[in-house]
Amino acid sequence: MKSDSVSDSKEFSLSGQFLIAMPNMLDPNFAGSLVYLCEHSSKGAMGLIVNKPTDMGIDELLDRIDLKVTTDMSGCMPVMAGGPVSAERGFVLHTNDRVWNSSLVINDRIALTTSLDILEAVADGKAPQRWLITLGYAGWSEGQLEQELAANAWMTVAADEHILFDMPLPERFAGAYHLLGIDPLMLSGAAGHA
Repeated sequence: MKSDSVSDSKEFSLSGQFLIAMPNMLDPNFAGSLVYLCEHSSKGAMGLIVNKPTDMGIDELLDRIDLKVTTDMSGCMPVMAGGPVSAERGFVLHTNDRVWNSSLVINDRIALTTSLDILEAVADGKAPQRWLITLGYAGWSEGQLEQELAANAWMTVAADEHILFDMPLPERFAGAYHLLGIDPLMLSGAAGHA
């Protein structure tokens, strides 16, 4: 007889996956979006849009929070518009090669940090190996993401670090579709039902 207090099965999770908006995505916050899912459980999901830049550079963001920049930020990508929730709050998605004050370890390679110490390191040229900063995040309540997946609003695929951190922003959306062997220009906005 199996005890109800102990479960041998692991909860289904899409953490560490890309969500790729399908052509029928009507929400203007998410149309054409590539989302990196940081957390997903039966209680809901949280992710960051990683292909939509704001008009703010990293140096400007750091200046706004009174951090002195001691390194050249000219080659850095702009701050991303991570999603419509808490759009004034910063999130740093990065390789998990150092410990920070407030980090969520997503997997053995990637973490999400919201504490000031990582921004101080970025300003001082001591950032993690690979990183990006977003303002805001995307959130889903319990069962909401599953409903959107069932309605063909998103496709999922294992995230690729090259796309996440290195690929030019205009190429990321199509790059994620190519991981599935799909040309996004060939997709239809209509869902098929048998």
